[in-house]
Amino acid sequence: MSQDRPSPLAHRVPDLGALELLLAVARLGSLGQAARELGITQPAASGRVRSMERLLGVALVERSPRGSRLTDAGVLVTDWARRIVAAAEAFDAGAQALRGRRDSRLRVAASMTIAEYLLPGWLIALRTERPGTAVSLLAGNSAAVAGRLLAGEADLGFVEGLDVPPGLDGTVIAHDRLVVVTAPGHPWARRAAPLGAAELAATPLILRERGSGTRQVLDAALSSRGPLVAAEPLLELASTTAVKAAVVSGAGPSVLSELAIGEEQAARRLVEIPVADLPLRRALRAVWPTGHYPAGPARDLLGLTRSPAGSA
Repeated sequence: MSQDRPSPLAHRVPDLGALELLLAVARLGSLGQAARELGITQPAASGRVRSMERLLGVALVERSPRGSRLTDAGVLVTDWARRIVAAAEAFDAGAQALRGRRDSRLRVAASMTIAEYLLPGWLIALRTERPGTAVSLLAGNSAAVAGRLLAGEADLGFVEGLDVPPGLDGTVIAHDRLVVVTAPGHPWARRAAPLGAAELAATPLILRERGSGTRQVLDAALSSRGPLVAAEPLLELASTTAVKAAVVSGAGPSVLSELAIGEEQAARRLVEIPVADLPLRRALRAVWPTGHYPAGPARDLLGLTRSPAGSA
C-alpha cells in the first residue's frame, strides 16, 4: 500500500453520534443537558467530546461551572456538522421511503399445489401482520416459478420439485406425499393387492405438464425402480384442478398431491390406490435468488410458513 494514501474517511471524521452531541451542546449551552437530550450519561458525553477533539486535533468545547461553550474551532466544526447531519437525515428519509415502497407490495410466485392449498392461509395470516401490503400471486409450475424469480418478477417463490432450481437458494418449509388416485368405478379401486411400480409406469395417466413439481417427483420415483419407462400420458393438463376433474369424470388414473384430494376423498369422488415400494414423498420449498435472502414482507411470509400453523 502506498504511504501517501490517506486512511479511510471513517477513521478521520467523527461519527454521527458525536456530531449530534456537538450540535446539542451548541444549542443548549450545557454538556449535561445535551447528554440528557440524547439519552446518554454525562461521563459518556464528556468522553465522546474528548475523543472527537483527539481525532480532529483541536479543542471544541470549553467547560466551566456556568456551562459549556464552543471554542472558535468548535463553532466552525459545528457549522460543518450541521450540514453533515442534515445530509444524513435526508439519507435516512430516502432509505425509509425505499423500505416503505418495498414493504407496500409483495410479489409471490408459487407452484400450483402450494398456491391452491397452502398459500391462502399464509396470506391471510400475513394480512393480519401487514394490512398495508398489497400481495400479488403468480401461479405456475415449478420451472415457471424459478423463471419469474430469476427475471426479477417475484420477491419470493414456492416450488414442489426434487431440489432447489439453479440460480436460487431455498429452504424446506413442509413435506408432501403424492398418491395414485382413480374414480370409484375404475378397476384399480376394487383391487386387493397394492399396485406395482411397473404396472403404474405402463399405464397412461392423467398428469400435470412437464416442468411441474408433481411430474418431476413421479418421473424420479419411477426411475429409481430400475429401467422403467413411463407410458405416454393419457392427458397432460396445466392445473391440479383440471387433473382432478378429469379423474373424477372417469377418464383415467392420476398421481396427485395428498394436499389436493382431501375434499374429493371425503366425498368418495376419488379413491387412493396403494402402491408398493415407490417413494412418492417430496419436500416443499421456499426459494429466492441466490444471495438475496428475503426482506420486508417476503421475510415475514417466509416466517409464517415455518410456524406451527403454517406447517403441512
